[in-house]
Amino acid sequence: MPKPDIHPTWYADAKVICNGEVVMTTGSTQPEIHVDVWSGNHPFFTGTQKILDTEGRVDRFMRKYGMGSKKKGGDDAKAES
Repeated sequence: MPKPDIHPTWYADAKVICNGEVVMTTGSTQPEIHVDVWSGNHPFFTGTQKILDTEGRVDRFMRKYGMGSKKKGGDDAKAES
């Protein structure tokens, strides 16, 4: 048994609010929980996430460590002719 008067009040039906509307209920020590992002509007969970390589990180890595697609047309083309 919990000791009396030392535990916070437990709200079994606490409302989780996102953008002014109740999105779910849960148990909490606060009657209302205000959140900015939840799984219903986050791009990762909704499937609208776009992964962009805006800085060309893969290409920069390949160039830096010499793994880029270098064309071997100069010397090999003369040897084959």
